[in-house]
Amino acid sequence: MEAQTQIEISDAEWEVMRVTWTLGSVTSSQMAEIMAEKMGWKTATVKTLLGRLIKKGALRAEKNGRAFTYYPTVDEQPSMDEAVTTLFGHLCQMRVGQTLTDLVAKVQLSQKDIQQLQAALAKKAETAPEMVDCDCVPGQTKC
Repeated sequence: MEAQTQIEISDAEWEVMRVTWTLGSVTSSQMAEIMAEKMGWKTATVKTLLGRLIKKGALRAEKNGRAFTYYPTVDEQPSMDEAVTTLFGHLCQMRVGQTLTDLVAKVQLSQKDIQQLQAALAKKAETAPEMVDCDCVPGQTKC
């Protein structure tokens, strides 16, 4: 795959990318069938989303006879990391910790995930400030 570049994709496009990353490659008919079952989408909707993802550079298409096969051009984990970094960049930095705490409480995690989080937090605690400053309004220290 190509070097990771920031590609902004919609919630619907994420659904298409998740299928493509999982399968490695997918035909438009396979994608239409999967998305009809998973999301209740019509074939035209799926084809529109595939076209958008090609234009954005997240997918590439190869013609095989009358059908097209789609392949991801960006890796899944860096794409997810970039999306989360972008999202958290929009939040007040004073509220990121609580948002992460709420998220951890809501999502299902494996024992390995929890061990990795605990290790990352322990390392982060070594250099963490007592308090994180608000970054919403210049000069503001408290939201």
